[in-house]
Amino acid sequence: MGGHFDLDNKNLKISELEQKLQEEGIWSDPTKANQINNELTNLKKLVNKFNELKSNIASSLDLLSILNDNDINEVNELEENFNNIKSDYEKLETEMLLNGKYDNLSCYLEIHPGAGGTEACDWASMLLRMYEMFCDKNNYTYEELDFQKGEEAGIKSVTIKISGDHAYGYFKGEQGVHRLVRISPFDSNARRHTSFAAVTVIPEIEQTTNVTINPDDIRVDVYRSSGKGGQGVNTTDSAVRITHIPTGIVVTCQNERSQIKNKATAMSVLTSKLQQLLEQSNEKDIDKLKSHINIEFGSQIRNYTLEPYKLVKDVRTNYEDYNADGVLNGNILPFMEAYLRIKR
Repeated sequence: MGGHFDLDNKNLKISELEQKLQEEGIWSDPTKANQINNELTNLKKLVNKFNELKSNIASSLDLLSILNDNDINEVNELEENFNNIKSDYEKLETEMLLNGKYDNLSCYLEIHPGAGGTEACDWASMLLRMYEMFCDKNNYTYEELDFQKGEEAGIKSVTIKISGDHAYGYFKGEQGVHRLVRISPFDSNARRHTSFAAVTVIPEIEQTTNVTINPDDIRVDVYRSSGKGGQGVNTTDSAVRITHIPTGIVVTCQNERSQIKNKATAMSVLTSKLQQLLEQSNEKDIDKLKSHINIEFGSQIRNYTLEPYKLVKDVRTNYEDYNADGVLNGNILPFMEAYLRIKR
């Protein structure tokens, strides 16, 4: 267990990070200092959990050596201890996989329906509900930054910010095309329909020296909010749309009554998107960077089948769950963990 976890290497890394935080002038760059401090905090938590798990295993083995097989209470207690150890080990194993550069950050999650009109818009709203229910069940908070209603039902697009423990690390595997097969509630002939929606996930990256946004490269439009906001939101030109002209990236925000706040949030999302593009490509040609933006429909990562049987299956990991209703009610953690395991 110690070899797999590599405790010595992690303790060495902790010492290195602590020394960095003691360097003169480190806090003159708050962004860099905070990144180091966050990495240090997360690493210490991981090591503490490992040591606690190791101690629990040793204690349980001691109990096993003096176990009275005829005492059912002792047997049950020890069985419960080992079940808890197994559960804690699986949680630790998952956390060990959350070692990406931005895994500990908050994230922005966008949902866009594919072709199919009302069907696809409704499917996009079902996905939004699934993610929000997951957040509610797993101590994540979410904030809707932009919400565009569908013409008849569902949503045209939505952007939410998700905050919590390793939010980006868990949600990054949700990026891609999600496919739904069901009997359409909008079809009077009750025919089976297939719908697609694209999910994009990006980490909330603070302003860095890697990304410089030239004011001449952006176009800022303001308009009246059309989302879920209250009457005050919907009756003022507080919504903001920012277009990054070189890449064609468009970011919108309309959750605040203040146009200034919406612009600041939209700029933060744009910065994160541009930073991600830079890191995903070694190409400096802006047209090639732009090609990473579009998600092609038909290359789905997960299928949600509600008719003629119920099954949710991830095509990347082959993980599947026949309780499709449970999945759509937010029980998607096993899918996230399965994705992390294949990416280790």
